[in-house]
Amino acid sequence: MKLTVATCQYAVTGSIERNLGYVLRQMKSAKAKGADVAHFSETCLPGYAGVEFPSMNGFDWSALDAATRRVVQYAADLRLWVILGSAHRLSGRHKPHNSLYVISDRGRLVDRFDKLYCTGDRSCRSGDLANYSPGSHFSVFRIRGLPCGALICHDMRYDELYREYKRRGVRLMFHSYHNGNTSTAAYRKAKKEVGTLAGLNHAETIHGIIVPPTMQTYAANNDMWISANNTAKAESSWPSFFVRPDGLISGRLQRNRAGVLMTTVDTSISYYDASVHWRNRAMRGIYHSGTLVRDARSTRRKSF
Repeated sequence: MKLTVATCQYAVTGSIERNLGYVLRQMKSAKAKGADVAHFSETCLPGYAGVEFPSMNGFDWSALDAATRRVVQYAADLRLWVILGSAHRLSGRHKPHNSLYVISDRGRLVDRFDKLYCTGDRSCRSGDLANYSPGSHFSVFRIRGLPCGALICHDMRYDELYREYKRRGVRLMFHSYHNGNTSTAAYRKAKKEVGTLAGLNHAETIHGIIVPPTMQTYAANNDMWISANNTAKAESSWPSFFVRPDGLISGRLQRNRAGVLMTTVDTSISYYDASVHWRNRAMRGIYHSGTLVRDARSTRRKSF
């Protein structure tokens, strides 16, 4: 089974029309390069509340709806699957979800994933929680027979989510990020916090340092491909990249620059998988390999 993925990034702004222009152009580019699916970053269509604009108060939902319908129609025209970062309006005074729409190559909404772990404290007045409501479900869907899943940004901090997706048979994860549009002053401050350790970690800021290896670890531990994108709005913390099931990064774009990264997922290729023989047992709560032995010297742990 083969699936060609276009991991897309551009400078997300607070202008729905400008963002839409990028989405449509990159969809066209992805299709021309042979993509089956185009994957976009977190809140790529409306922009990110609290970053590109102060809050969701007075947000132009009609403009977002019209832009979304154009993306859906273009997906059908191109026969291209689209994983689209957006915001999903709720009823009454409830804050919207921070979402990924899964749009099929027939122009149909197959599923919607809502960010599970929005940033912020228990007061729900800081971080994402000041503007968004957390989701409560996993999203598993098939593109050309390949089981896929979706996560958003801060969800990466909870390895339980990747394990659950593995349990549900997911082979390809679309993990959308938005970690950019940082002022030069703020970026310099972030670099200063890392200081001389940056040279040992191959990145300048804490997020740039931890995100790629975290994705590599999740890929290798769960035998999973991962498409990880980001906004390209300067300053962004890292560029979009793609990870193979053995944990190796197979492609990477340039930070702060729009681009489309093409990757072909081929399930016929056998990748190194160190935990293949015992992973399912660990997921069932059996925390050892092989066969346990009955031996008094094994049970006495306070003697040499």
